[in-house]
Amino acid sequence: MLVLVIGLLIFLGAHSVRIFAEGWRTATIARRGEKPWKGLYTLVSLLGFALIVWGYGLARQQPVLLWQPPVMMKHLNSLFTLLAFIFLAAAYVPRNHIKARLRHPMVLGVKLWAFGHLLATAKLADLVLFGAFLLWAILSFRAARQRDRALGTVYAPGTVGGTLVAVVIGAVAWAAFAFWLHAAWIGVAPLGAR
Repeated sequence: MLVLVIGLLIFLGAHSVRIFAEGWRTATIARRGEKPWKGLYTLVSLLGFALIVWGYGLARQQPVLLWQPPVMMKHLNSLFTLLAFIFLAAAYVPRNHIKARLRHPMVLGVKLWAFGHLLATAKLADLVLFGAFLLWAILSFRAARQRDRALGTVYAPGTVGGTLVAVVIGAVAWAAFAFWLHAAWIGVAPLGAR
């Protein structure tokens, strides 16, 4: 469990600089340059992610069951995860109604993904992993909305075409992950598919 916690601290710590130290981040980028900042940010993030994957794998070898979630929660998690994939796609597809309305759909997608997995899973490692991501997403969304208000950020209006592209890309990615990749990479078939 220690490796998982260290990985979460490194990964989410790097992703929390804008939440807790926006001024320091801005000053560091101005002093060092954007490319060195992005390079260091990427290396730290990859290290943290690798430790999360390794630590979660280690923790799953000796699971600590906390409760038994109802089967219905797995179905609810599938719905939340579908929406999370659509929100993730909406973060990158230009001029869609989802981003125009929600402003930060990727962070909201992380919230849904983490919350859904907390409902559907019941082991200590799950609580640590998904709970940490849920807490980060809540704080990140709040900070992003505050930055938007402070800077007067205006988002491009959405179009039907952009929205449909985001929904289709998100749904196709979700289906690939739910029916094949989740089982192949994580060893759990969320929809019973193998």
